[in-house]
Amino acid sequence: MKKHRDRSSVDKSTTQGQAARTVAIDVILQVLKSRYALDDVVEGLAREAKLDPRDAGLVRAIATVVFRRYGSLRAIIERRLEQGALHSERLLALLMTGAAQILYMDVPDRAAVDLAVHIANNNRTLRPFSGLVNAVLRRIARERAEIEVEDDSKLDVPEWLFNRWRDAYGEETAIAVIRAHREGASVDLSVKAHAEHWAAELNADLLETGSLRLRDKTPIRELSGFDSGNWWIQDAAAALPARLIAPQVGERIADLCAAPGGKTAQLAVTGAKVIAADRSAQRLKRLEANMSRLGLDVEILVADVLKMEAEPFDAVLLDAPCSATGTLRRHPEIAWIKAADDIVKLADLQRRLLDKAADLVRPGGRLVYCTCSLEPEEGEDQIRAFLARRTDFSRVPVTADEISLPEAVTACGDMRTLPSMGFVGGCRGMDGFFAARMIKTRENDG
Repeated sequence: MKKHRDRSSVDKSTTQGQAARTVAIDVILQVLKSRYALDDVVEGLAREAKLDPRDAGLVRAIATVVFRRYGSLRAIIERRLEQGALHSERLLALLMTGAAQILYMDVPDRAAVDLAVHIANNNRTLRPFSGLVNAVLRRIARERAEIEVEDDSKLDVPEWLFNRWRDAYGEETAIAVIRAHREGASVDLSVKAHAEHWAAELNADLLETGSLRLRDKTPIRELSGFDSGNWWIQDAAAALPARLIAPQVGERIADLCAAPGGKTAQLAVTGAKVIAADRSAQRLKRLEANMSRLGLDVEILVADVLKMEAEPFDAVLLDAPCSATGTLRRHPEIAWIKAADDIVKLADLQRRLLDKAADLVRPGGRLVYCTCSLEPEEGEDQIRAFLARRTDFSRVPVTADEISLPEAVTACGDMRTLPSMGFVGGCRGMDGFFAARMIKTRENDG
């Protein structure tokens, strides 16, 4: 099996030492137990272990690859165990980190095996299994070709999630979505102006939708235009919902659940008067820092949107909290820490937020609802139910010209992007997003 370079792969010089790999095991176990975001867990455990930035990056890289290939790695390991499934979560996590480095990262096989054995020998509960660790990982290294034949992309999301996607989009598309998830994500940028100039300056592809996609992996803060606030990081699909608002200079626009602020910046750069509201003061600090770097004047409001009171707005953008299953390319752990029940609970919250957002729109004003979820309950079904109960609103269909992505326009006139979609220029992949646009035709009777 030819070892390919994962987007999260690491420099070979980082293969010395055990600290980062030990922390990576801890990260995997804590993410699964706590159901917290991978980035947050990495940050906390790396700080606790006093890792330098390079080792912290290695921790993130290993854990990301493990979650991206979690089902495949587990199957690969269990097929090579005499007694089948492992009952020790820490032992399984150790084997997964070793196998991930052997199969999907730029780490020499010997280094990956030896470091895993050393970690086992230095842990009281794992020490009795050091021989097993050595044998299983060496066998995996020998059997690359067989593993490639065995590969089944459906394993890399839980069965319940694959079945949902198959039912919603068909089996072929569901598999394509998983393959895009396994490939990882590029870094996309939104620019204030002069997209062609910045594409050349940053060695980036200019996508049909207007976003830039970086070709290189230069640290973001070292790129031209960062300090001067000429652009910000934003997935190409995430940049589309704010465009549906069609903001005008001087309009009062509310961006609800706004942090970290990519859509806020899009609205503010047009000259609209933007209020960015979010219930998390901590997340709004990041939004405020982003607006400061970009030189954009935005009113920031710490508020529970459900309790928010304000004069009606010309337009409201609601990026509702959701299961985020459209962002697995960037956050692969989501597949393994979410459950079907979470979608039901989130759909109820979205319904209440959508009704509140509608109340904040003036007659004749626009409302755009969006989520980074692939689940119909958090997208198409929400809008169908909303329009049935809120007869003071009607849909304003999205057009292919508006978003420059014809295949993302649904039969109903909403927007649905999938991670497997591509661009004419050949740059494939984007977050999975749903967006719908409505207009308030009159005051609400009820």
